[in-house]
Amino acid sequence: MAVAGPLRFLITAGPTREYLDPVRFLSNDSSGRMGFALAHAAARRGHRVTLVHGPVALAPPPGVKVVPVVSAAEMLATCRRRWPRHQVLIMAAAVADYTPLRPAREKIKKSRRPLILRLRPTPDILAELSRRRRPGQIVVGFALEDRVPRRNAESKLRRKNLDAIVLNRPEAIGVERSRVEILIRNRPWEPLPLADKRILAVRIIQRVERLVTQAHPSPKRERGHRARPCNRAPRRLDPNPEQQRRARPAWSSTAP
Repeated sequence: MAVAGPLRFLITAGPTREYLDPVRFLSNDSSGRMGFALAHAAARRGHRVTLVHGPVALAPPPGVKVVPVVSAAEMLATCRRRWPRHQVLIMAAAVADYTPLRPAREKIKKSRRPLILRLRPTPDILAELSRRRRPGQIVVGFALEDRVPRRNAESKLRRKNLDAIVLNRPEAIGVERSRVEILIRNRPWEPLPLADKRILAVRIIQRVERLVTQAHPSPKRERGHRARPCNRAPRRLDPNPEQQRRARPAWSSTAP
C-alpha cells in the first residue's frame, strides 16, 4: 500500500560518546549501519530524510540531510528541535546509558589507586520525543536484548508509547547481515529472516509506510454517491409548454 506523497523521516544512528576527560569516553560498538541503511532506503523511496548520527566511519547516504552529534545530550537537543517538522521518527541509535557526573577538565593521570567513576543516566531520547509527538506522528524504536528479548521489547513499546519496535540481538552489532523481529502495536510479532541490513531496512520502511497510511487513510467515496457540481445555478424549467415553444429561437435544430 503506497503512501499519498513523500514523508519526512527523522532517523538516528550510531553510538554516542560520553567523555570522562578530554581523551577518554564511554561508548559502545554500534557501527551505525542499520540507521544509515534506513535513511538510504527511505530516501530512495522518495521520502525526505534527516539523519542524526553519532561518531561513525560511514559515508553519508545520498539525498539525506546529515547532522552529526557526539553525546546523548547533543542528540536529544538536535532531535527535539527537528521532530516537530517530521512525520516519522525511527530511533535506531545506540545511545549510551550513562554519562559521567562530572567529566574531568584535564586528562586523568594513571595511578596505583582504584579509579571510581560516578555516573548518571543519560536522557531517554526515545521516551522524550514520544511524549512530545503530535497526533498522527509515528514513533518507531529499536531494542537490543539478550535476555527474554520479546518480553523486554514489548515492555519498552508500552512504556514509551511506541507505534512499533524492532528487536535485534547483540550479535547484530558491527556486522553487515542480521535478523530482526518487528512488533507493531496490537499485532503479532513478525520475524524477518537473516539478510543484509540494507534489505532489512527496505522492509522496515515499507512497514512504516503502511502504518502512516493506516493512520491517515484516504477518504473513500460512499457507494452509489455521485458528486454534483456546486458552482452551477440550478436549471429553471417553465411549467408552461406554450411559453417554451414561443421562447425557442428560430435557429434551433428542433424548431418545426
